[in-house]
Amino acid sequence: MTVIPRRLFAATHNRDKLREIRSILKDTGWKIVGVDDLPPYPEPDETGATLAANALLKARHGFHRSGLLTLADDSGLEVEALGGRPDVHSARYAGANCTYADNVRKLLAEMKDVPIGRRAARFRCVMALVGPDLETWTEGIVNGCITTSPHGSNGFGYDPVFYANELGKTFAEAWPEEKHSISHRRRALEGIITILKTLKIT
Repeated sequence: MTVIPRRLFAATHNRDKLREIRSILKDTGWKIVGVDDLPPYPEPDETGATLAANALLKARHGFHRSGLLTLADDSGLEVEALGGRPDVHSARYAGANCTYADNVRKLLAEMKDVPIGRRAARFRCVMALVGPDLETWTEGIVNGCITTSPHGSNGFGYDPVFYANELGKTFAEAWPEEKHSISHRRRALEGIITILKTLKIT
């Protein structure tokens, strides 16, 4: 008898995030459906004032467009010396249509006079899950600090300048398996995995 895999829609156009989600959820029994598997998929405007608001907004939109149980995340870098910025604006910190490198350059420029002992930061990820009669979210956090220059060539986003305390290196210096073992996205998804195990799938 053919077993039809359970399907979970990951509502993101960010291929790097999708790759991480698929890697972390690969042994859960769920088939992760991406936006490329659906008809043209316009993402909603991220108008929320918090990571949780944006994650829920994207997950609701994905569920209504796809009809599938939908997972969506919003992640942010929170830097102590910058009063918690860039936070919810992390992806577009250097402006509309900016690149990862643009964001890193702006961050380092703003922190050029901040001494080593005051460069504490944390990555935070909120994962929202929306489906029939279901709307919830989980959170994951990893602590570290901002380096004075980029290090490493793996990962994406702010990974070259985020030194993870638990790894003793930047996320970009770590192998994907190392990063995934302690990342904010991993920790948020662990909460989602627990929820998925409680669902009654027909």
